[in-house]
Amino acid sequence: MLGISLRLGATTCFGFMAAMIKLGYEAGVSTPELVFYRFAFGLPPLLAWIAWSGNYSAWRTQRPMAHVVRAVLGLATMVLAFTALSYLPLAEATTIGFAAPLFAVILSALVLKEHVGRHRWSAVAIGFIGVLIVMRPQGSDLPLIGLAIAALSAFGVACVTITIRQIGRTESTQTTVLWFTGLSMLAVGALMPFYSGVHEPRVWAILVALGFFGGTAQLLLTAALRYAPVPVIVPFDYAQLIWAVLLGWLIWETQPPASTWVGAAVIIASGLYTLYREHKLGRDKVRAEAL
Repeated sequence: MLGISLRLGATTCFGFMAAMIKLGYEAGVSTPELVFYRFAFGLPPLLAWIAWSGNYSAWRTQRPMAHVVRAVLGLATMVLAFTALSYLPLAEATTIGFAAPLFAVILSALVLKEHVGRHRWSAVAIGFIGVLIVMRPQGSDLPLIGLAIAALSAFGVACVTITIRQIGRTESTQTTVLWFTGLSMLAVGALMPFYSGVHEPRVWAILVALGFFGGTAQLLLTAALRYAPVPVIVPFDYAQLIWAVLLGWLIWETQPPASTWVGAAVIIASGLYTLYREHKLGRDKVRAEAL
């Protein structure tokens, strides 16, 4: 229950972070600024986490170039995700983002050479049908560029997932997060003299909230894995859609059309079935090894 609660807390923070991004765009904040302050104001929770755990050597790594690659992919993906929110309502952007696990299955077969059976391939195909339902390529009133950027962002999340799985074989979670934060702040910070602006106190409050919710979500996401296995907590990630719909209605008075709900249901069903197959294959492997 603690693991599930932490995961729900993470999805809640991600939902509010997305809302802060949209509010930031509406206030005239540029993308480099939003990304920079996401890291800058998300750094204190990260450092507090490291201090609380006593892992003061988290900055040490045996694979600096691997972290550089992860930072490049992660930063590019974050820029895409932020930009998509400038074009799309919260619900649609969130729903398309749920396609990331589907891309991850494809990449795990192509990059990691993992076996992907017909059941999971079928789930991937059905999931992408759900994405198409949400995007409504024929007759959609959503901007095509926003839909394309959201889809690219989901693919980027899958790439980052595969990269983290590779790095995680030798690096701790704190090391990975710390290097990603530091390298990203250096890269985006170099752009700040050209993009930073003077903001009102209200806008600064949005930026601080953006960093706080983003940094806290990352910590809760990681902490949840300490108290519950992946198959138990991952399904609760879809609760982020509830927050996206609720915040979109409260702040912007937008309500997703029926096609978004139908597409979300198809994507979530395919994701849960993929998760079930992963869990079942894991149990079968354990039984085989026990015999």
